[in-house]
Amino acid sequence: MAAVQQGCLVIGDISGYSRYVAGVELEHSQDVLADLMTVLVGQMQGLLQLANLEGDAVFCYERAGQGAADGGTLLAMLEAAYDAFARRLRLIDRHTTCECAACRLIPTLNLKFLVHHGAFVVHEVAGRSELLGRDVILVHRLLKNAVTARTARRGYALFTAPCLQRFALDLWALEAIEHVETFDDVGEVRGAVIDLEARWRREQDRRAVYLAPGEGLSVAEIDLPAPPALVWHYLTTPRLRMVWQPDTVRVEERSPGGVRGVGTVNHCVHGSHTITEEILDWKPFRYLTDRSSGAIGAMLFTTELSPSGADGTRVSVRMRPDGGPSALAAARAVLPELQALYREAGQRLRTLLESAHG
Repeated sequence: MAAVQQGCLVIGDISGYSRYVAGVELEHSQDVLADLMTVLVGQMQGLLQLANLEGDAVFCYERAGQGAADGGTLLAMLEAAYDAFARRLRLIDRHTTCECAACRLIPTLNLKFLVHHGAFVVHEVAGRSELLGRDVILVHRLLKNAVTARTARRGYALFTAPCLQRFALDLWALEAIEHVETFDDVGEVRGAVIDLEARWRREQDRRAVYLAPGEGLSVAEIDLPAPPALVWHYLTTPRLRMVWQPDTVRVEERSPGGVRGVGTVNHCVHGSHTITEEILDWKPFRYLTDRSSGAIGAMLFTTELSPSGADGTRVSVRMRPDGGPSALAAARAVLPELQALYREAGQRLRTLLESAHG
């Protein structure tokens, strides 16, 4: 008998697709759907386990174990998926020269997520894994909801109350709206709605802080045996950093925005000294830039993630010190020590990922 698991259940659904496909050419509409679904699966899979592709929706569930998602990484995954979806939608729209209805109506599509935490069983049926349980039914019922009718939001994440409690999300800081749905078979479902489209639009207006390849000093090039979403989770989650980051006693995180991202400040305690990291730019699961201040002064770091091979990630770290030529000379002097530290951290992280997810 399969064991009952507890975890997060997430459905990513392309909003407006049923109405879109009903009035357009089937051939082109299916090409658009396949393209967008590929983008969505690529962002959700890795941190979460793919359960099923369901027409215009992707159903995933949380991985168990040490690397299980926390609230910050879960929201980062949703934002990364929305960002990738919106950028791909815009690219398709701009580059198409076709005048058919399917191509002209591409901008009417959007993306919503239904996020629940509960119990389920993974059952093998005809060689495939199927999720069963009341909570699986509940998250699917949420596909038909009144969020858009009541709030006018189309690109959003609807979190149920058990999920909000499990991940301790700060509704006020996230500007979430409380929401209630009622269904005949699962009863009343309470939760909150986070406007992903509005958060995405704000990010488009934010100035990028990014050290490009060849800019600053190269600190590390590390190949890791896990997809970018999972590597991002291990790189940014304080409790996991203490496992692989050398000489780290604790990492104290303060996030005024409710979850880690731009504005988050980390105090990374290494024995007798502390490094303060302020996140200046945050693009899950592509790159983040922080300003680190410690005994050797303030330095800008960009950590960039790129897919590598079938299921791997290359992590590139670049650094530029604040100040003029004297600061650069001081940074060059400590660079070999810093590179050695990153090599040790990379090896620890590689071993950890191989053990937990190999």
